[in-house]
Amino acid sequence: MPAPPLRLELRWGASLAHRSLSSVAAPTSGRALKFAESARSAKGVVEPLGGAASCLTTQVRGHRGESLLGADFNAETITVTFIDKDGEEEVIEAPVGKSLLEIAHMNDIELEGACEGSLACSTCHVIVEDEEQFDLLDEIGQEPTDDENDMLDLAFGLTETSRLGCQIICCHELEGLRVRIPSATRNMAVDGFVPKPH
Repeated sequence: MPAPPLRLELRWGASLAHRSLSSVAAPTSGRALKFAESARSAKGVVEPLGGAASCLTTQVRGHRGESLLGADFNAETITVTFIDKDGEEEVIEAPVGKSLLEIAHMNDIELEGACEGSLACSTCHVIVEDEEQFDLLDEIGQEPTDDENDMLDLAFGLTETSRLGCQIICCHELEGLRVRIPSATRNMAVDGFVPKPH
């Protein structure tokens, strides 16, 4: 029987990080062993920081977030609110420099992203709740490209403030951003499509 996925959360101070890291169960699989070794390494970095680790907000999850193991634990964050199809809100501390799609996946928020952010589908369609925030994206150089607009034309429930989550990059100007996830998606990627990074 395979070992259950490991889950490790590092947030708000070195003492909590120390307790979380020390509570990881003994790994049994090769992948789990590698994860546990990385967690012990992170503990060695976090403990000496003391009070300086108070802004630690990175979450490391064994089942989906392996790429976060090398993350900068002191990365700056902004607050982003995701609103699901039922109107439930989830407020996230989002690392600056990550896309909304990456943030959603890091936090188990249901935003599909079938093409893995390669701008070849519309499944990470989000609706920016505030029109001023939507306009701000243009002002800070994050206006939609022709390729994004082509994909948005295929999106379910398109609105005037629709964007693709893979194309919105978190930055300080977007503090307090609120986005709604549509009730459905339409995946128009061609059969046999292999996503490639852009």
